[in-house]
Amino acid sequence: MVMRHAKSAWPDGIADFERPLAERGLRDAPAAGRWIRERGPAPELVVSSPAVRARTTADLVSTELAAQPETRHDERLYGEPAETVVEVLRELPAVETVLLVGHNPVLEDLVGLLTGVTVEMKTSTVAVLTSDLPWAEAGPGWAALDTVTTPRGVSPA
Repeated sequence: MVMRHAKSAWPDGIADFERPLAERGLRDAPAAGRWIRERGPAPELVVSSPAVRARTTADLVSTELAAQPETRHDERLYGEPAETVVEVLRELPAVETVLLVGHNPVLEDLVGLLTGVTVEMKTSTVAVLTSDLPWAEAGPGWAALDTVTTPRGVSPA
């Protein structure tokens, strides 16, 4: 699964890397977690950009899952091109389901590269990809696009 971070705030004087989630983001990230929990399978591993808005999104999604997945932060998910994020995929351990949490335009490019399908990744959008190939073979055409959704939450559960 590939997820763009939830809606972020733009406070004055805060560096891009440190931007927090906006109120809407604080509602939408748990809603995305509930959607993932209900749809299944649950991610065994979450790999997130280390930027505050992505880390917070990953944490809020994880709290809604039935089992807490391991979470890792990888600097290559912040500001690097899709080809670099493919390297992250190729290095993943032998787990079946992974949730990547990052930023645009990289995530739109990544989904397009892996599936050949152009998708719009608004904040909190989750793209579910499937592949029978191992992570080490990730690259152009490696996966099929299963679902794209943007869960929205009214209030945290």
